[in-house]
Amino acid sequence: MKSENKSRWVGMGRWFKLKYLLLFRAKGGPAMVAKGFAIGLFIEMFTLPTFGLAAVLILPLVYFLRASLPGALVGFLFGKIIYLPLAFLNVKVGRLILPKHASRDIHFHHAWLEVVVKKEIYLIAGGIINGLLLGLILYFPVKLLLELYATRRKDKRKKRKAQLALIAAQSDTDTFN
Repeated sequence: MKSENKSRWVGMGRWFKLKYLLLFRAKGGPAMVAKGFAIGLFIEMFTLPTFGLAAVLILPLVYFLRASLPGALVGFLFGKIIYLPLAFLNVKVGRLILPKHASRDIHFHHAWLEVVVKKEIYLIAGGIINGLLLGLILYFPVKLLLELYATRRKDKRKKRKAQLALIAAQSDTDTFN
C-alpha cells in the first residue's frame, strides 16, 4: 500500500513536469504563451468580485487573440496569488475613474445581484484597468524569459549534438585503425 502511494506521487510529479515542459515548448512559441499569461492575469483581476463569472471570458479571448490556454491558466493562478495586495489599489483606481454616484445608477432584476454589483463596482472597474495594465506590462518579461529558455535549450542541444558527432568521428577513426 505504501509503495502504491509513493508511485502515485511520482506519477503526479512526472505529469506536472510534462505539463511544464509542454507549456515551455508550445507550438505558437513564447509570444503565444506570454499572450495567454497576460489574458489570464487580466481576467483574474476582476473575477473575484463577480463570483467567477469573468472566468468564462478566458476561452473566447484566448481563441480570438490566438493565445495559449495553458499560459492563460498559469496567468490566472498567478493573479489569484497577487490579487489581495492589489485589491486595495483596484478600489482606489475605481474610485478615481468612476463618479461617486456610479453605483446609484445600476439596476438589476434580481435584488441580490444589484446589492453585490453596487458594493463592488469600484473594485471591478479598478480591477479591469489594473488587470489590463498588469497584463500588458508582464507580457514582455514573460515573453523574454520564455525566449531565453528556448535559446538555452537550443544551444544545449547544439552542444550535445556536436559532442555526439565528435564521439562518433573518434569511434569511426578507431575502427579503421
